[in-house]
Parts: sequence; C-alpha cells; structure tokens
Amino acid sequence: MNQDDLINEIMNNNFQREKEDKVRKYKILNQYAVKGQTVFVGSSLMEYFPVNELQQTLEKRTIIYNRGISGYVTSELLNNLEECIFELEPSKLFINIGTNDISSADGEYQIGHLLTNYNEILTRIIKRLPECKVYVMAYYPVNAKADFPGVDQAAKESFFRTRTNAALLEANAEVEKLAECHGYHFINVNEGLTDDDGNLNEEYTMDGIHMYANGYAVVLNNLKEYL
Repeated sequence: MNQDDLINEIMNNNFQREKEDKVRKYKILNQYAVKGQTVFVGSSLMEYFPVNELQQTLEKRTIIYNRGISGYVTSELLNNLEECIFELEPSKLFINIGTNDISSADGEYQIGHLLTNYNEILTRIIKRLPECKVYVMAYYPVNAKADFPGVDQAAKESFFRTRTNAALLEANAEVEKLAECHGYHFINVNEGLTDDDGNLNEEYTMDGIHMYANGYAVVLNNLKEYL
C-alpha cells in the first residue's frame, strides 16, 4: 500500500467513525425527545439544513428533529432506521437520501440499487409508522461549472463524475414514482434554487453541492406549507 492509499484509508476510517458516532449521539438524544413531532432525515444535505433557526422567520413553528448524517447512503440509513426515525415516532417525516449513492467517485452508480434500498426504507417506514405523513423530497440541483474556493479540478471531477443534474432529474422522476407507490407525498422544493442554465445558483453553494443558509431559506419557503 502506497502513502496516498494509506492516507485515503485513514480518512475513510475516520469518516466512518464520525458517522457511527453521530448515530450513538442521536440514540442518546432520542431519549429526551418529544415523541410524535417532525423529523428530517437524510445525508449531509439534510444534516446541514439549519431548519430550526430558519423557521423562526415563519408564523407557524413546530418541533423539528434533524437526524441527517453527512456521507450517508441509502444502505446506511436502512441499517439505522431505529436511531434516525423510529425511536422518535414522528407524525411527519421529511426524507432526502440518495445523493451520495448517485455521487459515485468510481463511476459505478446504478439507479436500480438506489431505488431498491429506497423502496425498502419506505416499506419499513409504512409498516412501523402507518399514521406518519411522509414527504419524500426532490434531490437538489448541483453546479459543476462555477469555480469555488478550495475546490480544484480533481475534486470537481470526483464530485460530479456521476452526480450530474441529468442524473438527479432522472432519480427525482423515479423516486417520485416510488413515493406514489407507497402513498407518500413527493415534494419538489427546488423552485428558485437554479440559475438560467438549470444549475444550483452559485450564490447559494460553497462547493456546487452543499448550500449556505440562503439556499436553505429558499427550500424552507417551498416546503413550509407541509410543516
């Protein structure tokens, strides 16, 4: 193993431990949570959503527990549904998971694999929480064209090899069908996020994928009717 491979392995192991740590922290937090409230779940695009701060601007406010975990793929959420969802017994659930499945650095992304896992996630939710209102959120667009500080060409190629707006639109269409099959709501919260070319507005993002609070404010405005 060369030095670069060793460094990558160490980084990957550390990242995995961070994810496992968050699950343990959520399990402890869940003991103090009010059951029957609203839960947000998914990957970093959900974890970084400052929804509890942003909702202070709304007339109607609610208790929201954010159980997003950075780096999560569908299989990881599937393995940790207890800590991320079920222990909270939510009455409303907003879910955004799968963009890391699409963002395959090795080019091995298969939409069928994503849909199989997503279908199992929704199947287990409806069995455990039949009265819960579930909102399957559309995947946000990306911006692979703009230059962002700290994101070099190699990083951009890795980020956007398979995570393209075309792939995201395709996945949105299939996930919408999946939600409908389970009797759940699919909500497209992307209105106002894009520029004239259909890319995530450069002002809203730090790296072409993850958003600042101003981008999330647009999302919150689009989903506030469901809260």
